[in-house]
Amino acid sequence: MTKTVDLNCDMGEAFGAYTIGDDAAMLEIISTANVACGFHAGDPVVMRDTILAAKAQGVSIGAHPSFMDLYGFGRRRVMGDKPEDLEAQIIYQIAAIDGMARALGWPISHMKTHGALGNMAAEDPVLAEVCVRAVVAVNPKLVVVALPYSEIMKAAEKAGLEVVCEVYADRTYTADGMLTPRSQEGAVIKDHAQSVDQALAMVRDGYIPTTAGTKLPVEAGSICVHGDTPGAVATAKDLREAFIKEGIAIAPFARN
Repeated sequence: MTKTVDLNCDMGEAFGAYTIGDDAAMLEIISTANVACGFHAGDPVVMRDTILAAKAQGVSIGAHPSFMDLYGFGRRRVMGDKPEDLEAQIIYQIAAIDGMARALGWPISHMKTHGALGNMAAEDPVLAEVCVRAVVAVNPKLVVVALPYSEIMKAAEKAGLEVVCEVYADRTYTADGMLTPRSQEGAVIKDHAQSVDQALAMVRDGYIPTTAGTKLPVEAGSICVHGDTPGAVATAKDLREAFIKEGIAIAPFARN
């Protein structure tokens, strides 16, 4: 049986007069798109256009909620004091794209947290449960895309939700399997060859190379390239070609 992996990208992050990333080019390469829901990036028009573009390419889509932090692109830790308020915000975002996608005939398949929300939910079991409750409230059939060794993966599995393990081609990992904080040197991999080597190690060889020099076992179901990383489209092309060369097919983990 041919081994397959999903290749995903965070997109729909433009808003108003501002353009971020080359979504059109990326949609010709990837199999799944995580679409911003308007809180850290995106707006209703961008959301609509991204969904329609993904539909035209047959690319699966999902909700990519974050903190209400347009100024900081969702990469600041601005959760607030009440977890129930954050839960409402996540429900709002998932419901927004779910409604837009249904209206356009290309329903969402999954939820993946963005930025600081995702990093915090990976480590905080209370926050992880908040995110999972929001998914259940909107649609318990949605797949939760989560980091390996993360609290959100544990919370989703405990809630009986389908989970897909996601790894990153353009980010380095600490010894405990978490993403290296962006504040640290080398957190973002900008070299295409290094990204490809790391991706192959995780998908083909089944381990995450860490900054400590250790190898953590992993069963990767999806691999992500950030759309706003410099050279993202070229990296995605290199990844796709490398996987195909290794006999690994690119396919969405879920169909719309």
